[in-house]
Amino acid sequence: MVFAPGEKPGLEQDEVKLQNASKQIVQTAILRAVQQVSQESQRKEKRTNSSTSLQLERGKLTKKHEKK
Repeated sequence: MVFAPGEKPGLEQDEVKLQNASKQIVQTAILRAVQQVSQESQRKEKRTNSSTSLQLERGKLTKKHEKK
């Protein structure tokens, strides 16, 4: 490999280390974002299911009272 004047062989290794660190940072950020979206979706689904169950129970109670 030919180096330009003032360029050091260790510079290439430093650049590779920086690229690897950057990739790791991006991967970690993506993973955290995916986990956060997943958690929010699960919370929303639980709330929807709870709300639906409550509505069904209210409907049953209303029907019982209507029969009387």
